[in-house]
Amino acid sequence: MTVPRPERVDEPGAATRPTPRPASPWHGQAPVVATVSLGGAIGATARYGAARLWPVETGGFPWTTFWVNVIGCAVIGVFMVVITDVWAAHRLVRPFFGTGVLGGFTTFSTYAVDIQKLVGSGHPGTGLAYLVATLCAALTAVWFAVTATRRALVRRQR
Repeated sequence: MTVPRPERVDEPGAATRPTPRPASPWHGQAPVVATVSLGGAIGATARYGAARLWPVETGGFPWTTFWVNVIGCAVIGVFMVVITDVWAAHRLVRPFFGTGVLGGFTTFSTYAVDIQKLVGSGHPGTGLAYLVATLCAALTAVWFAVTATRRALVRRQR
């Protein structure tokens, strides 16, 4: 059912223009959504590949997910410095690489499931170590990457 719209009253014989449609909330966002989706597919595929190449024993420390998250955080640190301090990137670079590729590559959900599986299978110490180590290593990786990238850029400018 359509909502009735009041007719416009113009001068007699004048052509009437249709009332413009309200802009969709997705108007202009389709390229961003498509870009994030493509980047996410690439990042998630890379993460899946890493998990297949370096499987983890049941009850063992989830090294693959740990390193994927730490490396992803370091790359995010470098990337954010480069696109904010150095390079005026196209508006779709950040959604593609930052949100899409790196968001698909790093994985909070697998991290949480790994902790739950470790605790549930009788390895609470390993689960706690993984929880703390991942958090500390990921935050350190971002800080180190940002700091090192900024220092490298300063040296480059001299």
